[in-house]
Amino acid sequence: MKGSRWFIALISASVLFSAFPSAECAFDPLDPNGNITIKWDITAWTGDGYVATVTMFNWQMYRHIEAPGWQLSWAWAKNEIIWSMLGAQTTMQGDCSMFHSNPLPHCCDRRPVVIDLLPLPPESMRIANCCKGGVLPSFGQDPENALAVFQVAVGGAGNTNTTVVLPENFTLSSSSSGPGYTCSPAMQVPKSQFLAPDGRRSTEAFMTWNVTCGYSQSLSMTPRTCCVSFSAFYSEKIVSCPECSCACKPTNPTEPVSSDDPDATAQKVCIDPRTRYDKLPSVISGGNSPPPPPSAPHLMYCTQDMCPVKIHWHVKTNYKEYWRVKVTITNRDFGANFSNWTLALKHPNFNNLTEAFSYKYKALNPYGAYSNDSAMFWGVTYFNDMLMEAGPNGNVQSDLLFRKGEDFTLRNGWTFPDRVYFNGDQCVLPLPQDFPTLPNGSPSLSARLSLLLVLVVSAISPFALL
Repeated sequence: MKGSRWFIALISASVLFSAFPSAECAFDPLDPNGNITIKWDITAWTGDGYVATVTMFNWQMYRHIEAPGWQLSWAWAKNEIIWSMLGAQTTMQGDCSMFHSNPLPHCCDRRPVVIDLLPLPPESMRIANCCKGGVLPSFGQDPENALAVFQVAVGGAGNTNTTVVLPENFTLSSSSSGPGYTCSPAMQVPKSQFLAPDGRRSTEAFMTWNVTCGYSQSLSMTPRTCCVSFSAFYSEKIVSCPECSCACKPTNPTEPVSSDDPDATAQKVCIDPRTRYDKLPSVISGGNSPPPPPSAPHLMYCTQDMCPVKIHWHVKTNYKEYWRVKVTITNRDFGANFSNWTLALKHPNFNNLTEAFSYKYKALNPYGAYSNDSAMFWGVTYFNDMLMEAGPNGNVQSDLLFRKGEDFTLRNGWTFPDRVYFNGDQCVLPLPQDFPTLPNGSPSLSARLSLLLVLVVSAISPFALL
């Protein structure tokens, strides 16, 4: 139906305002149930405290945490310390001068900050499902690895259920994107059940509590990271990303990029997109020898939008019963490699998507069968799963083939997406009035003109669209 978009929007708004009365709550309309749940299981008592296994589950469909990884922090309710850890470590030891033991406690901070270990640490520091360098895949993309585990031995907490007090003020952040996550207070829940190694006997934790963390882009300290441009076979117009989508282009390319968050972009300098890739070392070094590697500064291509990542949506072909779109993701930042990237899109015709040729695909259906209008995509392993830094390998492309539904039309920008997310961050879209439009007075285009425009746009290299 033509009004299906309004119907879905009404349902989405109703759910949003009824379930989330506070404007500060983190809510994602494409992933309303997505969160990172932290489960804390006490598995053993010690002389002055306990040993706990802490598990972080990423239940988000398309938002993951990339290297350099997650940081988890909390405030102790009493005078607890951390005697030792497996699978993770704190960033600071704190003041342990009151202790004369050997070894000293691992951390005496009142508010410890915990980070993941790098892959393949010594065997004595490992625990199952640990040590991924802080990378936490999303459940929708990689459910088998969407968790991180570490073990902590806590002292000064007491060694009974009545003396242990739950930690407070949990915070979860990504080292690359700032805070972003808002965490609930710790809540005691039914004790976790565990199977013995032989699988025949069940045991349970002495005590279990959960913390739930939801993401909000408005809380993240980083500016926008992506924007979207449009084109179509029936129009010569290429709609660029809106100006200053992520930052504003500096007058002098050698000056730092201007944005609302100067600290986050102080090291980013932009260069002319027409600069040949093999000439970059001399551009970066100013002609000196030997030059630093291209990724040493955060070097970006100079564009009107100054976004590190651009997504281009091109309406490619209109068949009798199908229509085809080409999606190109371009990395313009020489200091960034995107491993396990995700792309989430909202469009009313996703219930008729028949094939994604070079991306993996999963329907999101955030509100059940009535809202099959969104999908997530990610790279095919060993083919385009990593979006390399800007340059010859700085883009990944795929065609999407849709069957025509009853709503299909080339008019009024219907063929373009309503929302676009890259790695969980919402991208800036062109204004609706800027969308490519059909020629005046032409309800349809001739086959010859359509083919000509397809060939012209297809011949444009990814760098021409920068």
